[in-house]
Amino acid sequence: MGVTVTVYRRDSCLLCLEAERTIERVAEDVEATIDVVTRDVETDPELEAEYGERVPYVRVEDGTTFEHRVDEEQFRAAVENAA
Repeated sequence: MGVTVTVYRRDSCLLCLEAERTIERVAEDVEATIDVVTRDVETDPELEAEYGERVPYVRVEDGTTFEHRVDEEQFRAAVENAA
C-alpha cells in the first residue's frame, strides 16, 4: 500500500499544476508508492468553504500539509516518513 497524498485544487490554477508536477517528480524518485487523490474545491461547497483560495492544499497521510506551494525536499521527506 502506498502513501496517500490528497491534493485540494481548482481548475486553471497554475500553482496547482506546479504542485502536481512536484508530486510527480518526487513519485518517480522515491521507493514508496504515492497514491494521489485529487479533490476539486469548486465542485464541493464544503471544500470551497474550507479551502477557498488556499489551493493548492496538499496533505500527506502523516499529517504534513502544504499550502500554495509544495517544497520538493520537504514533500520528499514527508513521503519517506509516511512510508
